[in-house]
Amino acid sequence: MEKALKKKKPGRPTDQVKRSAIIDAASRRFFEEGFASTSIEQVAADASVSKVTIYNHFGDKRALFAAAVEQECEKMRGYFNLSEMPEGSIRERLNVIGEAMFAFLSRPEMVQFERRIAAETEHEPAIGHAFLQAGPWRMKAAFAEFLAHASAKGELNIPDPLLAAEQFVSMAKGMGDLERRFGATPTEEENERRIAGAVDVFLAAYAPR
Repeated sequence: MEKALKKKKPGRPTDQVKRSAIIDAASRRFFEEGFASTSIEQVAADASVSKVTIYNHFGDKRALFAAAVEQECEKMRGYFNLSEMPEGSIRERLNVIGEAMFAFLSRPEMVQFERRIAAETEHEPAIGHAFLQAGPWRMKAAFAEFLAHASAKGELNIPDPLLAAEQFVSMAKGMGDLERRFGATPTEEENERRIAGAVDVFLAAYAPR
């Protein structure tokens, strides 16, 4: 009996490796080709697994899509992790978050992916909702947690962290987000000035009096 149990343990890491390979393959397909043009068969071939394995892990294509988006956004949420946050004043930390956010959203593959999802949402609104739920809404919640923690420490005075998170992100992105979507590329100087201005306005509103 003990031998049988010991034989099962090595299988667990293999399952995790398969899951990671599936998500990586799905991310590449979704980001490059969009949701509608990506098939489970393609992802299975890219990840060197069977379709059955994908369905066992994720259930359906939409759940796989959510997992792929969540993994991509996990890179961004790391900047809100209190244990990984760089040292410095609240101004310096907000500036780091603003710069990281802008860099993340400015990547060509992210811009292309957002365009594809927006186009597909016209035909299937549930895809847009799945994207918001797996990515932007979770990132907003993570940032709101960071702001609530800073407020509890007395670095900020924020009665509504979720609203404040939305306000900061909107200011930090500014017109740069719209310009990227329509083919213009803001300069590094414009990005830095926009983010510094967002931090200034945010602290003017929420710094302790």
